[in-house]
Amino acid sequence: MNEIGKKIREIRKKKGLSQEELAESAKVNLRTIQRIENNESEPRGKTLTLICEVLDINAEDLFDYGKQPDKSYLTIFHLTVLTFLAIPVGNIIIPLIMWMNKKDKVIGLKQMGANLLNYQIIWSIVTFISIAAFAFLKIMHYGYYPVLFYVFIGLYLLNVVLPILFAIKTSKGQTKGLYPNIIKLIK
Repeated sequence: MNEIGKKIREIRKKKGLSQEELAESAKVNLRTIQRIENNESEPRGKTLTLICEVLDINAEDLFDYGKQPDKSYLTIFHLTVLTFLAIPVGNIIIPLIMWMNKKDKVIGLKQMGANLLNYQIIWSIVTFISIAAFAFLKIMHYGYYPVLFYVFIGLYLLNVVLPILFAIKTSKGQTKGLYPNIIKLIK
């Protein structure tokens, strides 16, 4: 039998819930929770859905269908964003290719990749708008255009520093909540 129960117990404890609180919140019998956590039975259907809702997790994260942990792949995945320095929109294309190839094979990549790609798409749009506005205002000789140039430089620096910082954090084991999740274009 696989270790779904063990994972549910670990997540429940991280959330600071007792078995009784989980059972009450999920509207599931306490004995059912005990059997699941002791790997005496597997949660299915509605029971699994209710438990996952209370624990705020996806059911597929519990099963890991052949997924393997791979910190080095996740670290390199963050660093591929830096390709924007040499290839226009490389910060989206290269991570997208890597994400599509391994999102169902590497634990944590599916959500991390979606967050990274969403951030990079928003970053690219904002950066393009700032440089286009800078160019337009400079051509029109409008006085506030230097501010937009500094915004553009700041955005570039941000997109160099963040991937390096997140690659370091990922190599140390932190994989959740790295990129700000402003707008979810990719799920």
